Amino acid sequence: MTNSLSTRGASTLWIMLLTIASTVTTLAFACATPFPALSALAALHMRRGDGIGLAVAAWVASQAVGFGLLGYPHDPSTLGWGAGLGLAAVASALVAHDVADRLAGRGFAIRLAAAYAAGFLAFKGVIAVFALKLGGLGISLSPTLMAEQFARNGAILVMLLLLYRGLVAIGVPGAPQARWKAA
Repeated sequence: MTNSLSTRGASTLWIMLLTIASTVTTLAFACATPFPALSALAALHMRRGDGIGLAVAAWVASQAVGFGLLGYPHDPSTLGWGAGLGLAAVASALVAHDVADRLAGRGFAIRLAAAYAAGFLAFKGVIAVFALKLGGLGISLSPTLMAEQFARNGAILVMLLLLYRGLVAIGVPGAPQARWKAA
C-alpha cells in the first residue's frame, strides 16, 4: 500500500510540476501550450494514464489562462477551439506513448524524437479537423507556422527534459513509468 501511495504521489507531483512549467510557457507565448513537448516527455517518463492526466491538466490550465487572464471571448467558435485543443492534447499524448512503446529497446534519443514527431503530427491533425469546421485551416497548416511551432515545442521539450532530469538529480522522485517491453 505504501509503495502504491508513494507511486501515486510521485505521479501527482510530476503532473503538477509539468503543468506549472507548461503554464509558464503558455503565459510567455500567449496561450501556446506546448502539448506535443509534454506528450513526448510523458511518453518516456510517465505511465500512459499519467501522460493523459498531464495533457488534461495542462489543457485545463491553458484554458484558465486564456479565459481568465487573457480575456478570451465566450463565443461558440472560441469554445469550440478550446474543445479542439483538449482533444488534440489527449491525441498527442496517446500517439506519443504508442510510438514510444513500439520503439521500446531503442535508444532514448530515438524514442524521444519519434514520440515528439508523432505527438506533434497527431496534435496538428486534430487541429486541422477542427479548423475545417471552425475556420483557419490555411493558417493552421501553414508550413511556416508549423515549422515555427515544431521548433518552439522542440526547444521547450529540451528545457522540460533538463528540468525533469535536474529535479530528479537533486532528489525529487522520478515519475513512475511503465516497464518497457523489448522490441
